[in-house]
Amino acid sequence: MDTSLIASVVAATLVAGTPLIIVAIGELVTERAGVLNLGAEGMMAVGAVAAFATAHAGANPWLAAAMGMAAGAAMALLFGYLTLTMQANQVASGLALAIFGVGLAAFLGKPYESAPLPAVPPLHIPLLGELPLIGPALFHHQALVYLSWLLVAFTVWFLDRSRAGLVLRAVGESPSAAHAVGYPVLAIRYAAAAFGGAMAGLGGAFLSVFYTPLWSEGMVAGRGWIALALVVFATWRPLRVMLGAYLFGGVLVSQLFVQGAGLRIEVPAQLLSALPYLATIAVLVLISRNPATIRLNSPASLGRAFRPER
Repeated sequence: MDTSLIASVVAATLVAGTPLIIVAIGELVTERAGVLNLGAEGMMAVGAVAAFATAHAGANPWLAAAMGMAAGAAMALLFGYLTLTMQANQVASGLALAIFGVGLAAFLGKPYESAPLPAVPPLHIPLLGELPLIGPALFHHQALVYLSWLLVAFTVWFLDRSRAGLVLRAVGESPSAAHAVGYPVLAIRYAAAAFGGAMAGLGGAFLSVFYTPLWSEGMVAGRGWIALALVVFATWRPLRVMLGAYLFGGVLVSQLFVQGAGLRIEVPAQLLSALPYLATIAVLVLISRNPATIRLNSPASLGRAFRPER
């Protein structure tokens, strides 16, 4: 395998893993506050169509990404109202949000099918971009790829070093104790849910505006579910989320490079397309064999309703 092909595989892996990182980090913060939102697929889809519609109207890609974040956050706040205020079951509400979001995005996106957008050019990084092998692999990407790295670094600092992050973790571990100390548990959980929704919307906007600048029904293609699995796979640690996202991103693009390289393999194309989802199931099965691994960093109150005493 020549160096140019290696650089292409690495570059494609980084790009494919970017939306997974963004969405999974948002879900990780949400879950560290004790809120289990399984609606990432629907929030990504709504964010994708909102961003595409904004860009199609002539707005710049960053405004489109902001609209995608706003749409995802609005969906998350709807989920928050149902589960945090009305005390609905979080698992059922999250699944309903995923189904509703995918259907709503398909309906709203009908006028935009087969209407491509101009491609967003990658950043030009002097000197680093000219390095052999490393330059094309790491330093010829769109800005959101690098912002996803900053997002991971910020989340590590926020959860482990900042006072606000420690409060959020305390709410996820024991909302009753946090409430007794005087922290607004529901407000913190609403903020965490809104952040997770905004990140899901940004992940969807990356797909429709930056990654493949077009809209098509079903373009999220299960990435929201993979992001949810990544949080468990990473045992609620941000750096492991990044590692897992690139692992799944590599599996996602491997089928394309295997076919593009002209390798003769007796494997159906449909099976190659299913590899990321098979890998997700395999990882979850392996982790589930050791309950202690899951409990290592899992918030103690994850998915449990909390009603503050008046």
